[in-house]
Amino acid sequence: MIALALPAATTEEGFVAPTIEDTHYRDILPWGGEYGVLLEAGFGKQMLLTILSVVLIAAFFLIASRRRQMVPGKLQFLGESAYGFVRNSIGKDIIGGNDFLRYVPWLFTAFFFVLVNNIFGAIPFLQLPTFSHPGSAYGIAALFFFLWVGIGLKKHGIRYFKLAVVPSGVPWYILLIVVPIEIISNFIVRPVTHSLRLFATMLAGHLIVTLAGSAIEYMVMTGNIFLQGTSVLVLVGSIAMYMLEALIMVLQAYVFTLLAAIYIEGALHADAH
Repeated sequence: MIALALPAATTEEGFVAPTIEDTHYRDILPWGGEYGVLLEAGFGKQMLLTILSVVLIAAFFLIASRRRQMVPGKLQFLGESAYGFVRNSIGKDIIGGNDFLRYVPWLFTAFFFVLVNNIFGAIPFLQLPTFSHPGSAYGIAALFFFLWVGIGLKKHGIRYFKLAVVPSGVPWYILLIVVPIEIISNFIVRPVTHSLRLFATMLAGHLIVTLAGSAIEYMVMTGNIFLQGTSVLVLVGSIAMYMLEALIMVLQAYVFTLLAAIYIEGALHADAH
């Protein structure tokens, strides 16, 4: 768990807690110059793990579905169960009707893409949840934002915007207050929180594990028997936090996909809300 913990400060300096900047690994292939944040970025571990997740997900489901049988083998059963969970427990239960089938591929891809990239943070030596970087979380949330807005426009036309922000049966003088709130809630707060919820929980868990690892290393290196003994308690607590983080990684993949399904359902049936 602490294999990639940041080096602790020397005993002369005292313990210095790692910062968010410290958790950003050096770029594997840096590019750009001194012209801003974007140009200073490069191909780093986060990008590499994102690509790896796509390869692993595609390889697993391709192999699982390669030899389909009426009586499935273990791998086929696992693949079908994973697909059935997203299809039935999220797509069918939330969107419902006959509409949900066309959106299952989106939900299925989102769930396992977020899940695998989160789980990377619990694997020693990889130990980086890629959605602890804000760009990844903003990107996938923006994708689903444009998806459900596009679904609403396709289903209802330009009238969708009215359906989304003007509740039926509300007096006009109340609408003066409600409509601005609905605009902010549906088209600003909703996509922002969709991304921040994922990003913040992954970053927080990553920082806690990194902090615990650095603190343990520092306590062991001090030569102080009391601190060395205390490091055992920190280790026990960090293992508990590590297990909690692993659970949250799975839950966040489910929550992200569940909210995406709710937003799609809302766009499809905007005239019924």
